[in-house]
Parts: sequence; structure tokens; C-alpha cells
Amino acid sequence: MERTCLAVVLAAGDSTRMKSSMSKVLHPVGRRPMIAHVMEAIARADISTAALVVGRDADGVTAAARIDGMKVDAYLQTERLGTGHAVLAAREAIAAGYDDILIAYGDVPLITEAPLRAARQGLADGNDVVVIGFHTERPTGYGRLLVKDGELIAIREEKDATDAERRVNWCNSGLMAINGRKALDLLDRIGNDNAKGEYYLTDVVQIARSLGGQAVAVDASETELTGCNNRAELAVIERLWQERRRHELMISGVTMIAPETVFLAYDTVIGQDVVIEPNVFFGPGAVVESGAVIHSFSHIERSRIGAGAEIGPFARLRPGAELAANSKVGNFCEVKNSKVGEGAKVNHLTYIGDATIGAHANIGAGTITCNYDGVNKFETHIGAGSFIGSNSSLVAPVSIGENAYVASGSVITADVPAEALALGRARQEVKPGRATVIRERALAMKAAKNAKE
Repeated sequence: MERTCLAVVLAAGDSTRMKSSMSKVLHPVGRRPMIAHVMEAIARADISTAALVVGRDADGVTAAARIDGMKVDAYLQTERLGTGHAVLAAREAIAAGYDDILIAYGDVPLITEAPLRAARQGLADGNDVVVIGFHTERPTGYGRLLVKDGELIAIREEKDATDAERRVNWCNSGLMAINGRKALDLLDRIGNDNAKGEYYLTDVVQIARSLGGQAVAVDASETELTGCNNRAELAVIERLWQERRRHELMISGVTMIAPETVFLAYDTVIGQDVVIEPNVFFGPGAVVESGAVIHSFSHIERSRIGAGAEIGPFARLRPGAELAANSKVGNFCEVKNSKVGEGAKVNHLTYIGDATIGAHANIGAGTITCNYDGVNKFETHIGAGSFIGSNSSLVAPVSIGENAYVASGSVITADVPAEALALGRARQEVKPGRATVIRERALAMKAAKNAKE
């Protein structure tokens, strides 16, 4: 029979060192609140129910923790009296009779499902408490895991440790799993007879052993147990997360010329044989299909790039941009809420907003779709095979028919039929010799000004 499990996620910790107006666990990693990363790892460990212990920004934290497939109930912690006290804020959920109780923290966004599964397996093997630990070359400040003959004897805080115990480099992460049938009894036995008068979750190891139970420790990498307490640590976590995700993509067949300069979002999807040049930024919702090329200094968010398409350099794809196969959006171009058809080209210094561009159309340099009147947005439709000359302004709502031609420098305010030529510019006049007159007048004005000075 499959074991049932409740994850108790502590997300009400002290946020003062973040120097922020919002809860620590709402700060983003990979453009996603760190609490959501933790919940994703829990869900991947086949846990579908969570008790979220919240404090500051309770509604926002709870909303961020609600990911697909996860039932989340929030419990407010009104006092901070230690980790043991925090877990008991979810007493009602713990009392529901789960086989396993997994205790996690909302500020460890690099955690994966592997150590969570290992902790649950430890309970299935008959242990009452399973602690997740990590080995480190810098154990100072961490509680040490004291193990004898494969059993976890105690978690010793550094200030209470002997010299020999301080040399132990297997450290406590704070994450653990507890036998769900015994969890409340063990938690209720935690006392606060210490200098701070707090209830420490770590005491549950010795309590379980004193009652005849067994405790063990399982190992995880130091990286994925990295916690966050300030902006400097947040930057370290972001770097580690980006490195992990870049590596996954490159292993899957994506080429990154300078991977350390490419920044990804949690939901970035990139297909095989995509080439990404240096200094590219992906916001949420970006999908890049196989064989596309993303040139340097491009910014892509909530957009879809078709197979074999070419973007940049210095291109910006804003939300709603959809580029079909083999299309091109070149340097210093911006596309927003628009569809660019197969093989179409938007090559230089162009803004395309709220538009549809047909297959194999060519949009000349400096073209603008004038989609906004200060209040409302309007659409531009450009037919397949059309040619829009450089420095043209297409004043929406307007439609350019298939294979039409718009002359350079035109301002188009009315629909252009298919196969037609449209010119929307003032007639040129030439005044012979007038340049000399203008130049001499300007020089005289400058000389007069210099004489006064």
C-alpha cells in the first residue's frame, strides 16, 4: 500500500535580514518565488498535500505555494518560539493520520525531490525520525549529526559540542521526516529548557530514541540545501540555480556560447540544436523551438519562437510575440502581441505591436505599427509576400493586402489592397541654391553670438 505523506512547510521565518517590504520566501529565484520551487520539489516526491506555516504576507505566500497538483492549507504562526513550535502550528493537519510527516523550509529553493524521497524511504524502513544532512568543508555554525553504527544519536549544536564533535562535517539542514503515527507525541514532548526558551525541532531525535525508536540521517548535496537569509545569499542561490538549469539545457542539446551570460526563467523551454549567443535574457513564458538562433543581447519574455527562426542581436520580444518557423526579427527590433509568419523578416530598427505579418513578408528598417492612440490599442494586418519600405508608419487599424508594396517613408492610414502600391508621403520640392542662403544665414547668426560673448 502506498504511504500517505503530509509536508509541513515552514514559511514564517524571520525576514528582517532581507531588508525587504515582502516576505523572504516571495523573493524570486529564476523569476519564480522561492517557496514555489520548494513546493515543486515536494510535489515531485509524490507528496500532494501540504500544511503551510505562514506569518508575514500570509495570503501572498499561500498563493505562491499553490502549484498544480498540490493541496495547500495555511496555518498562521502568531509567535516565534522555535522550529518545534512552528511545526505544531499545523497540529490539526498533522493529527489527520498520515503515515509520513515531512518537514521542509520555504527558503531552500534549490532542494530537489531526491533527498525528500530518501527521507521517506527511511521511514518506510522502520525508522521514526529521518534527518536530511549535508557534508561540508565549512561546518562552523551548523548543528552536527552524531552517528554511531548507522544510527543518528543526536544533533549537537555547535555551542554545545565537544572539540571532537566540532570536527564532524556532517551537518543538519533542518529538513526531516517523522513517523506520522508518532509525530504529535514526539513534538509535544519537546521542551524549552534552554537559554532562549524556544522549542527546538532537533530535540525530536533524542526524544524518539528515549522512547525506543530509531533515528537515521540521509545525505544531500550542500548546494541544494543552501538557505537564504539576505540579498547576498539570494544572489548566490540565483547563480547556483542558473548554473544548474543551463547545464540541464546544454546536456539536452542546446548550444550556449557563453553560458554564464545567459539568464533563464523557471519555465523557459528550449529545443534541441538551438544556439544562444552571449548576453541573452529569458523572462517567464519563453518557448524556443529546435534550430532557432538567438543572437547576443536579446530579451525574450512570454513569447514563442518557431523552428529555425533567427532573433537579434539586440532584439526584444515582449509578451504575445509568436514567430513562425524560419522567420527573422533582427537588430534593435521590438515585437509585442504579434504574429510573424513563416519566413517573414523584420530586420532592422522596427516596432511591431498588435499585428499579424503574413508568410515571407518583408518589413523595412524603421517601420512602426502605430497601434496606440493614448487610450486604446488597434491592430495591423500585413499580408503574405508584402513589402513594407523603410521608415514607414502603419497607423492602425489598417490592413495591407497580400503582395502589396508600401513605398519607403510612407504614412499609411487606409487599407492597401492586394498587389497594390501605396505611397503616403509629401511631394518632394527642390529649391536650387537655397542651401547656400540657409548656410550663410546660420553662419552669420553664429558669428553674432560669438561676438557678444
